[in-house]
Amino acid sequence: MISYILYSLKNMDKVLLFSIFSLFSICFISVYAAVHEGNMYIWQKQNIYWIIGIIILIIVSLIPIRKIAFATWGIYLIALILLLLVPLIGDTNMGAKRWINLGIVNIQPSEVMKWGMMLALAYYYASREANNIKNVFISFIFAAIPAGLIVQQPDLGTALVLLFTGAFIILAAGFPWRWLFALTLSSPVFLYILWNNMKDYQKGRVMMFLDPQQDPLDKGYHVIQSSIAIGSGGLFGKGFLEGTQSRLHFLPEQHTDFIFAVIAEQGGLLAGVVLLCLYTLLIGRIIYISSIASSRFASLICIGVAAIFTLYVFINIGMVSGILPVVGVPLPFISYGGTSLITVLAASGLVMRVYIESKNKIPWQRPGNPLS
Repeated sequence: MISYILYSLKNMDKVLLFSIFSLFSICFISVYAAVHEGNMYIWQKQNIYWIIGIIILIIVSLIPIRKIAFATWGIYLIALILLLLVPLIGDTNMGAKRWINLGIVNIQPSEVMKWGMMLALAYYYASREANNIKNVFISFIFAAIPAGLIVQQPDLGTALVLLFTGAFIILAAGFPWRWLFALTLSSPVFLYILWNNMKDYQKGRVMMFLDPQQDPLDKGYHVIQSSIAIGSGGLFGKGFLEGTQSRLHFLPEQHTDFIFAVIAEQGGLLAGVVLLCLYTLLIGRIIYISSIASSRFASLICIGVAAIFTLYVFINIGMVSGILPVVGVPLPFISYGGTSLITVLAASGLVMRVYIESKNKIPWQRPGNPLS
C-alpha cells in the first residue's frame, strides 16, 4: 500500500500541479483583496476549503479509474436525490433555494450533479458511440432531468453548463457532424422555448446585458460597476488593495461571481492575461492527458472536466466583462465557495489519476470495456 501511494505521488503530473497551485496563489490574494475591509472570516474559510480540497485531490488521485467507474451510478443517484431534496429542505439565499444545510457546511447539490452527470455520460459512452438516436436520447435524459431541477432553483447558469458539458461529451463520443449542423439550424426554436420558460428577473438580465443603462441602479448595476472596475484598472492596475470599486464595495458579489473585476482593477490587463494563460495551460494539459488516457472512459472524463472548466471561465469572465448576460457562475479555483472549489479540485484529482495510469502504457480501448 505504501509503495502504491508513493508511486502515485511520484508520477503526478507536474504541469497540472503547477497550474493548480498558481491559481491558488491568485485566489489567496484576490479573495483577501475583496474582503480585507469587511468579513475576513470569508478569506479564512476559503483557505480551509483549499486545504480540504487539496487533500481530496490527493485521495481521488489514488483511486483507480476502475473503481471510479463502479461508483459512477451511485454518485449520479446521490446527486439526483440531493437535487430532489433542495425544494423540500433547502436554504434560500438571495431569492434562490440552492443549498442544503448539513450543520457543519452548506452543500450545493447542483455542483455535485455537474460532476456526477459528467461521470455518467463518460461511463455510458465508454462502450458505445453517439451515432444513433437511441443512445443520444438516453444520454440527453441523463443531463436534461437534473438541468430541469436546477433551473427551478433557479440557477440558469449551472443548468446551461450542465447541458453544454453533456453536449461536448456526446460530440467527443462520435456524434455525427451532419446532425450537429441540423441542430444548429434549429437552435432559434430552442432559444424561443428557453426564453418563454425563463423567470422575469432572468429576462431582465438579458435585456440589461443588451443595454445596462436602461436601469443603472438596479438590473444594470452589476454590469456597469464591473465594467468600470475592469476599465479603470488599465494596463498594470491600481495596485494591491488600491481598487476603489472593490474597496468601497461598489462591486456586487465581489468575492464570488465578480472576483475577476477585483483582479482586473487592482492588477490591470496584465493580471487578467496571466490568469487566462494559467487557465489555458490547465485546460490544454487536461486535453493532452485525455489523448494519452489508457481507456475510453478515462479519456471522456478528461474531456468532460476540460469542458466544464472552459465553460465556467468563458461564462464568468464574459458576464463580468459585459459581453454575456449575468448568471450565477463562479470563476473556477478563484471565486469564494466551498462546494465549487472542492468539486473542481476533486475533478482535478480524477484527471491526475488518468495521467498516473497512462504511465503504465495500457492499450487504448475504443470502444471497449469502460473498466479495462
